[in-house]
Amino acid sequence: MTQSDSSNYTLQAKSDKFHWEGTGQLSIKTFMNGRAFYKTSRGYFSVEEGRYLLVNDGPYTITIEENQPVESFCVFFKQGLAADVHRTLTDSTDNLVSDPYKQNGAVEFFERTYVTTPTLSKLLQKTKALHSHLDCTSNEEQYHFLMENLLISHFHHLEETESILAVKRSTREEIYRRICIAHEYIRAYFHQSLTIEDLAKMACLSPNHLIRTYSQLYGKTPHRHISEFRIEKAKTLLKNPELSMTDIAFELGFQNPASFTRMFTQFVGIPPTHFRKKSDFGKE
Repeated sequence: MTQSDSSNYTLQAKSDKFHWEGTGQLSIKTFMNGRAFYKTSRGYFSVEEGRYLLVNDGPYTITIEENQPVESFCVFFKQGLAADVHRTLTDSTDNLVSDPYKQNGAVEFFERTYVTTPTLSKLLQKTKALHSHLDCTSNEEQYHFLMENLLISHFHHLEETESILAVKRSTREEIYRRICIAHEYIRAYFHQSLTIEDLAKMACLSPNHLIRTYSQLYGKTPHRHISEFRIEKAKTLLKNPELSMTDIAFELGFQNPASFTRMFTQFVGIPPTHFRKKSDFGKE
């Protein structure tokens, strides 16, 4: 974390226990064989394999607490790169030619986790491969390609804000950011006891505004999302024969096994004990 803010660079590491807090530049965080927790001024995030976290300039905290080493690969972008690529993608060719060094304002991305698309995955793999090479030109080009991909994704998410009922664009974008705070908190802590009031306070929205706007963006309520995350995690835990139903229920935030069984049956159509037997049969 000692690199200059004026440079592009990558960091690779492997650890099962890690904690760091400080100030960093615009970056993306990816992990394999486990997950990491982040806290920024925009909320709490859980980053696992298959997703990446995009963090703007500023302070943040990372914590890893796993039973096996987690592999991290993080890409940091120099100041001004996002604005430069953004202008190339949005300004006219005439303006780019007549004033090639015009300075644009900083780009603020939506700070949240994203699914790692096949295209981005290939770009990250190539960036990792180039990390040990001494060809500075190829390395620098790769950061530009990565930033272009991130900005195209950003434009797509800006379009998503159009569904939010607000006159001003800046208001729609701010509401989107606040809904993302609630969604990311659910992704990180679905296994804990969460209430609509807790999520609304986290997002600085009224409970009704949160429910209505969250449903517009995700097509389901916060409670429904919490339940779905719990069910997916439960399916994984049920494949471990060493865990009892009580262990699983408590790990997922249920007060007792009966509550867990009720919800699992409602969503999956069979009790968790039957699902476990089917999973064991599949292994054979």
